[in-house]
Amino acid sequence: MNKKRNHNVSAKQIAEIKARRDNANKAISFAAMNPTDIILQNLETSMDGLSEKDVLDSRLSHGSNKVTEGKKKSQIQKLAGAFINPFTIILLCLAIVSTITDIILPLKQNAPDDINPITVIIILTMVFISGTLRFVQESRSGNAAEKLLAMITTTCTVDRLEEKKMEIPLEEAVVGDIIHLAAGDMVPADVRILSAKDLFISQSSLTGENDPLEKLPIVYGTACDAITDYNNIAFMGSNVISGSATAVIIAVGDDTLFGSMASSVAGDAVETSFTKGVNSVSWVLIRFMLVMVPIVFVINGLTKGDWLDAFLFAISIAVGLTPEMLPMIVTTCLAKGAVSMSKKKTIVKNLNSIQNFGAIDILCTDKTGTLTQDQVVLEYHLDVIGKEDRRVLRHAYLNSYFQTGYKNLMDLAIIRKTEEEEASDPKLLDLSAAYVKVDEIPFDFTRRRLSTVVSDKNGKTQMVTKGAVEEMLSVCSYVELNGKVEPLTEEIKSNIFETVNGFNEDGMRVIAVAQKTNPSPVGAFGVKDECDMVLIGYLAFLDPPKESTKDAIKALKAHGVTTKILTGDNDKVTRCICKQVGLEVGNLLLGADIDSMTDEALAIAAETTDVFAKLSPDQKSRVVTVLRNSGHTVGFMGDGINDAAAMKSADIGISVDTAVDIAKESADIILLEKDLMVLEEGIIEGRKTYANMIKYIKMTASSNFGNMFSVLVASALLPFLPMMSVHLIILNLIYDLSCTAIPWDNVDKEFLTVPRKWDASSVGSFMIWIGPASSVFDWLTYAFMYFVLCPMFVSNGVLFHNLASHYSGTALLQMQASYAAMFQAGWFVESMWSQTLVIHMIRTPKLPFIQSHASASVTMLTFTGIAVLTVIPFTALGTMLGFVALPMAYFAFLLPCILMYMVLATVLKKAYIRHHGELL
Repeated sequence: MNKKRNHNVSAKQIAEIKARRDNANKAISFAAMNPTDIILQNLETSMDGLSEKDVLDSRLSHGSNKVTEGKKKSQIQKLAGAFINPFTIILLCLAIVSTITDIILPLKQNAPDDINPITVIIILTMVFISGTLRFVQESRSGNAAEKLLAMITTTCTVDRLEEKKMEIPLEEAVVGDIIHLAAGDMVPADVRILSAKDLFISQSSLTGENDPLEKLPIVYGTACDAITDYNNIAFMGSNVISGSATAVIIAVGDDTLFGSMASSVAGDAVETSFTKGVNSVSWVLIRFMLVMVPIVFVINGLTKGDWLDAFLFAISIAVGLTPEMLPMIVTTCLAKGAVSMSKKKTIVKNLNSIQNFGAIDILCTDKTGTLTQDQVVLEYHLDVIGKEDRRVLRHAYLNSYFQTGYKNLMDLAIIRKTEEEEASDPKLLDLSAAYVKVDEIPFDFTRRRLSTVVSDKNGKTQMVTKGAVEEMLSVCSYVELNGKVEPLTEEIKSNIFETVNGFNEDGMRVIAVAQKTNPSPVGAFGVKDECDMVLIGYLAFLDPPKESTKDAIKALKAHGVTTKILTGDNDKVTRCICKQVGLEVGNLLLGADIDSMTDEALAIAAETTDVFAKLSPDQKSRVVTVLRNSGHTVGFMGDGINDAAAMKSADIGISVDTAVDIAKESADIILLEKDLMVLEEGIIEGRKTYANMIKYIKMTASSNFGNMFSVLVASALLPFLPMMSVHLIILNLIYDLSCTAIPWDNVDKEFLTVPRKWDASSVGSFMIWIGPASSVFDWLTYAFMYFVLCPMFVSNGVLFHNLASHYSGTALLQMQASYAAMFQAGWFVESMWSQTLVIHMIRTPKLPFIQSHASASVTMLTFTGIAVLTVIPFTALGTMLGFVALPMAYFAFLLPCILMYMVLATVLKKAYIRHHGELL
């Protein structure tokens, strides 16, 4: 999701931001260069945390922990935004011109009989309907999005006097709060580190530095050149890669470094490719109108001699060619898509990401919890030779229970298994009370292991380490066999790998456990102590595949989405799980393979590789990037710390509501259920949304393009206007209302099977292919009305241009008026029939009404529009508009004419599909 903003902040706001930043910089420098006791005293807090009263006082003094990314629009601003777009502006300008010519000028000329406000009323009605519908839809989607996003909470751990350690939403943190950080957390505000253990933080989103930085509880003697150089300060928006820490909040909200950056670039979001595509289509149509209108005005003025009528007709043409409902239709499609997806347990954080969701052709996903149930169970705790040994379980418990970092599913499984077996083994009873934690080395993705140092009541100190088997063997020099410690030989290593491989092939994940007695004391203890350890055994975990995964992968493939697994797990476990869920592993790449490949070589290999194992976070991101650069639309689904970089690199990041904070913040789409089947439903909904948007755009573009040719011919050849300006405006109004149900239209199943990318260029070619078809039958209607129907039923066989030789005076004027009135009524009805029925032709590549049906709402509105407009010439309203009732003979022409038009449209549609490969 693109979070950049346009720089449209006022000079006053910039000055305010600079002043706030200067004050915050002073606070950060003070915190970095003073010891803990002075900092706490200055912030009026203590290591025990704040009281409820202190929290309220701090919030009043320093503000809340909310960053301003641009002021939230008021209802008035939203209402104005719904009405302000190129199309409504054009219509309002036309309404002003029409007000002058139809109302003001007649008043000034004392000719009240010439006042005709109908055109102005209809134009303003169209603007009102379009703007109101857009405002209602945006408000509904906005409210729905806010309610859905409220379901996703990002929290931090703080110490409060009354509650001690507690989880609170990020927004509730205040200056002076004592917070605890662990792997996977987002830093909730700017904080001073008070104590830390191997704390590594990524602040690439703030500084662009890719490598994580170690943060330490040190005191600086001199000021640093840059605020971000202080290694005892962690900044809002950064995230903890590994380790743990205690810190005190020194700045919140807009006073943070992140807040000042967000405020300085607050404004309108940068246009996405989707928005640019819609706007490009809009301006194509507007340019057609700007060229068309002057030509029609000049031709009519020259041929008819009445420049005022020509001007009014040109205005009506401008109205007719303006797709004023386009912004509303697009907004409604997106909003309807977001609401539909929410019902399918999918939250859309950004409406415009819906189109990207439907365009995904490659889904990259982690294995754990996506293919598998994410319910890890400790199946075996074994000694080195493969016998069950509770001593291994006891050591694993000491490691998992006393580590203060992010407790993953394996840690929880170890703790749960130990508690289950306490009753049958007294040595497992109350381990948490029998031991005291001395120190630890948290897990990181480079070492792939975690160590804790514990001491029992007798003063015996030992280090317990668990981690990936290969990495553990690299730090072990000894092995415990049958109660004796022996050197770790290559033969023993070979036997261990053979045993581990057996478990891996059964789909189990294995980690090794080792220990050593009397490591370095606190203060001197570190990674260097992870050496010469004694391997005591290993743990085998099972995370069985989900029942729905196999069907979900098949369903995604049927919809043109290739699933690729990018996991940090080993290749054997990954192969086994993939086999169980029906995912072929024809080619598998490991992280080590990727490091030795250039981007060009990786891009080629990635096309034919569906499984990548033992990947680091950077390697996941690299795979996603090369796939995108190869022209794919890539989605990445993950929920862990190690997935955040890949999610940001993808076209669309997908996470779940149970994910770690940084993963949720990186996501465009959040699933309320961690299941590929839910994702498949969301992709289908995204494609439906795109289908109905592009459907309306192509209908409108081709229809308007066809009208251009029709009007040009009519203006040049007819001795009178083919339709009055008010007729064209009414026609356009009813047609637009008929289109308002398109967001709810059905979409052919075949359309949903292929990823759909936004392609604005296809709109232009579609206009040229399909648009002129309606003109052919408009011209046929002109000829029939002018040469057959009007002479037959109005002028006793005399053509319009010969009326002057048969009639004179008032009789001539009446005969000409009746002739023109019937002609205009005939084209009025035929235009509505052809323009509306083409909706059913274009909405599907299949035969309409037979092979593919529109939704009930689209069918009802379109046929209601046809019925209403067909009846108008027979009513008092028709008489007032200058129509005469059409004879039944007209419909004997109309029906075959429309049928022929539908046949031609079908032929052209099929030819277009053969030439371009698709319709929409």
